[in-house]
Amino acid sequence: MPPPADIVKVAIEWPGAFPKLTEIDQKKPLSAIIKEACDGWSLTNHEYYALQHADSTNFYITEKNRNEIKNGAILRLTTSPAQTALQLHERIQSSSMDAKLEALKDLASYSRDITFAQEFINLDGISLLTQMVESGTDFGDMLSFTLTAFVELMDHGIVSWDTFSVAFIKKIASYVSKFPSDIAILQRSLAILESMVLNSHDLYQKVAQEITIGQLIPHLQGADQEIQTYTIAVINALFLKAPDDRRQEMANILAQKQLRAIILQYVIRAQRAINNEMAHQLYVLQVLTFNLLEDRMMTKMDPQDQAQRDIIFELRRIAFDAESEPNNSGGNVEKRKSMYTRDYKKLGFINHVNPAMDFTQTPPGMLALDNMLYFAKHQQDAYIRIVLENSSREDKHECPFGRSSIELTKMLCDILKVGELPSETCNDFHPMFFTHDRSFEEFFCICIQLLNKTWKEMRATSEDFNKVMQVVKEQIMRALTTKPSSLDQFKSKLQNLSYAEILKIRQSERMNQEDFQSRPILELKEKIQPEILELIKQQRLNRLVEGTCFRKLNSRRRQDKFWYCRLSPNHKVLHYGDLEETPQGEVPHDSLQDKLPVADIKAVVTGKDCPHMKEKGAKQNKEVLELAFSILYDSSGQLNFIAPDKHEYCVWTDGLNALLGKDMMSELTRNDLDTLLSMEIKLRLLDLENIQIPDAPPPIPKEPSNYDFVYDCN
Repeated sequence: MPPPADIVKVAIEWPGAFPKLTEIDQKKPLSAIIKEACDGWSLTNHEYYALQHADSTNFYITEKNRNEIKNGAILRLTTSPAQTALQLHERIQSSSMDAKLEALKDLASYSRDITFAQEFINLDGISLLTQMVESGTDFGDMLSFTLTAFVELMDHGIVSWDTFSVAFIKKIASYVSKFPSDIAILQRSLAILESMVLNSHDLYQKVAQEITIGQLIPHLQGADQEIQTYTIAVINALFLKAPDDRRQEMANILAQKQLRAIILQYVIRAQRAINNEMAHQLYVLQVLTFNLLEDRMMTKMDPQDQAQRDIIFELRRIAFDAESEPNNSGGNVEKRKSMYTRDYKKLGFINHVNPAMDFTQTPPGMLALDNMLYFAKHQQDAYIRIVLENSSREDKHECPFGRSSIELTKMLCDILKVGELPSETCNDFHPMFFTHDRSFEEFFCICIQLLNKTWKEMRATSEDFNKVMQVVKEQIMRALTTKPSSLDQFKSKLQNLSYAEILKIRQSERMNQEDFQSRPILELKEKIQPEILELIKQQRLNRLVEGTCFRKLNSRRRQDKFWYCRLSPNHKVLHYGDLEETPQGEVPHDSLQDKLPVADIKAVVTGKDCPHMKEKGAKQNKEVLELAFSILYDSSGQLNFIAPDKHEYCVWTDGLNALLGKDMMSELTRNDLDTLLSMEIKLRLLDLENIQIPDAPPPIPKEPSNYDFVYDCN
């Protein structure tokens, strides 16, 4: 008799009959279990049948996933994937429009299952769907479900994108321009175009010839945020895959079509919240736009290039209003050289004789000079004031404009990660960068004036240069974290982050992190730490009880496939199941079909140790790797997660470890512990305010010579 762990009690349904309660022996071949089920209803040819989960997912049970069957599960006996694929392959070619439509609806649903998808693809089903699209005879729901089935089948990564014809691409591109009112067709067509561009270099070339930015722009001006998201995703894909020599050309086209202004008006400032996927696409566009600066950032100045040298002459002319032209050969050459050297020193260059040498370091290369010229021309009064104000000082407190501009440009490139590819999970876009066509240069103009202001507030000298840059970086980073909606708002945030304010913030943080290191305080910390850890543990478990919506991992990042997992209120069972869309609020336990008893959990693994990371080769995707964790149970059972963000990752890994009686080791727990400990200690020490706590307890006095002073009760 097999051990109880290998026996699963389930109910099996068959259309038109009462469900049968039965026991499945997980040691038996799946074909034998299906044969027993068929025999129960006197069905012959058991090889034509299979088992499915009796929910809306239509996912088949296979030898690979059979360990996911839980006690109490409801299964359905149905036709095998091969038979279903064969039937649907015939039905979608029906001459009856109604029958064909129903078949396509079923195909779109079944195609989410990889077992079925493999069988349908083996029947050359992808070619059949593409022929149906190319024929151009289907419209409306018929075409919508055809494209949906195509997208679902391609999502499994079984068929290469390189196999599609120009005729098919032309049809898909035409749907983007000809059917803007049919949301379903438009959405799927945009999704297909994005996947083509991202997954095939040859298809990028063909798609770029068929679809224009002008055809995509109108879709951003509608009210449907999902269509806007898919549209920006296609633009990002074209931008990302464009050859280096074409990216600037594409950026110019986007500028001509006023993409930035349209996104600002219809997306960022629209009267609705921006969802995570839209935020990600805006972040990607922001990164790709700033990456256009990489070429200038990595270009060294050529001291022999007269055009480049003329930029430096122009900076000098604007600052000091020199009457002579840069190339004027008249006058005393030595006298002119001496005058130029003096002026270059006033401008704050390191090399006074040949300031071109200051721009040979990459980064920031020529980008720093571009920023300086932009500032000098577009904010001339501020530029002249900064240069003259510092050049007239003789107390060694002058702020070198040239050196500051070069180092500031390098810092801004580092903050905005210029030259790095966009992360696949980051949503960190800044609305203010969409408010101006030259946002990086405007960003520089604000920050260079901040640097000069901070320099004066710190009363810095040249020896303090690095300290000033550290303070300026902190000011910029703190202002950026508030996500200002405009450059003016960013400037206002900086006004409230003076050097004095930064010192206050640093002192406050130091109090939280470094103070209270005396022995009595450390002993108090040690005493109350278990209470704080228990509080954090309860918070984590409460969050697991609320549950979280997770996105399914796939080769295409955006696919609108979700699943939900939550812990039962008694902390005994994990409930989980697939969702059709993002839930609004908590998902009830009874709507989640699958269960995993906490007692069955063997271990929780993260990162590279996760089975789904090994399978999908996620070594190349650092962001996904950092958000991955898995629950291992039974002999080979696993429940795989990709957290929506780092915070949820920490909450779930902490909560699961707490359930298993292990330590909570996440960065979030460390931060929460530090914060709550500090707050609790401050509350307990309120009565001791302004009283210095000694580092060590006072010495114990010597014992008295006698104890006559003790009160005698008698």
